[in-house]
Amino acid sequence: METLIAAPIQFTINAVEEIKRLMNEEGFDKSQKLRVGVKGGGCSGMTYVLGFDLQLEDDEVYDYEGMEFIMNKSHGLYLAGMQVDWQDGLNSRGFTFTNPNASKTCGCGTSFAV
Repeated sequence: METLIAAPIQFTINAVEEIKRLMNEEGFDKSQKLRVGVKGGGCSGMTYVLGFDLQLEDDEVYDYEGMEFIMNKSHGLYLAGMQVDWQDGLNSRGFTFTNPNASKTCGCGTSFAV
């Protein structure tokens, strides 16, 4: 049995609704979970990861208001306190990240430095 840990990040209502919509799409692979993380690259040094993936050994499982997601244990250092939002406006459509740990972010909002 997995132990769910309190989520180190938050999702807005819009983000939760969009993620659940994607997971309910026809043909969605139910063996995959929402992955939140970081990887090297991007114009500021690190890039956010938000997508669906299989759970790995080094992942922790979190619960955010009934929505499970996975994150590599080591990524919490970079993402603790972050908020994920979904914007569906005329000028901006997609997930956005507000990260209090970022010392610098790029104009596109998908990469950061710590």
